[in-house]
Amino acid sequence: MRLTRAGEYAIRCVLYLAMHSDRALIGRKEIAEAMDVPAQFLGKVAQQLSRAGVISIRQGSQGGYELARHPEDITLLAVIEAIDGEIFLNDCIHRPESCDRQIICSVHQVWDNARRQLRDTLGKATLADLAAKEIATCSGPSSGRPRT
Repeated sequence: MRLTRAGEYAIRCVLYLAMHSDRALIGRKEIAEAMDVPAQFLGKVAQQLSRAGVISIRQGSQGGYELARHPEDITLLAVIEAIDGEIFLNDCIHRPESCDRQIICSVHQVWDNARRQLRDTLGKATLADLAAKEIATCSGPSSGRPRT
């Protein structure tokens, strides 16, 4: 499994919104510039995040994006799967009928365990925790980066 570019941009978008959750709406251009995401691509990714209930989009000159839920209620897993679909490491887990060896295959259980562990890890990583770490890193004395 490899995270797609769209998945990466979705994480950046939602992370920025979580870092600024005290603000009502944040414009696409601000997020795109701050998180190094092409604005047009961000618009497409945001539509998918909105359909999944991760963010809300308000149109118009005073529009922008905001989290649809509290950052502690949004996980990295939810963001990734909103863009890339449910995580599967091998076709035999995703489509069991595609594998004639499933019943006797010694590797099948390894794929299934790895998938569960990955989903569990991503499911425990909340945007609130990630935003707090990002803010601490960006505002640290030796970071050399401006705080976003």
